[in-house]
Amino acid sequence: MSDTLITVDAFGNTLTSGDTVQLTKELAVKGTKVVLKKGTKVKNIRTTDDIEEITANIPEIKGLVLRTEFVKKV
Repeated sequence: MSDTLITVDAFGNTLTSGDTVQLTKELAVKGTKVVLKKGTKVKNIRTTDDIEEITANIPEIKGLVLRTEFVKKV
């Protein structure tokens, strides 16, 4: 049995560091007044130790953490 954990998006597609994802829901970012619109593309994501979270940088926010249930691979 393999101990490797695989990060997947809301539709079951495998995510790896460097992928581009698109938001499937409008999200308000905690601690800011920024609202990320549905359909926003986030480039160059990074996977984390938690298979339900990814990190990324966008012009408005550095160190953004996104739940994989709200993204789809582009």
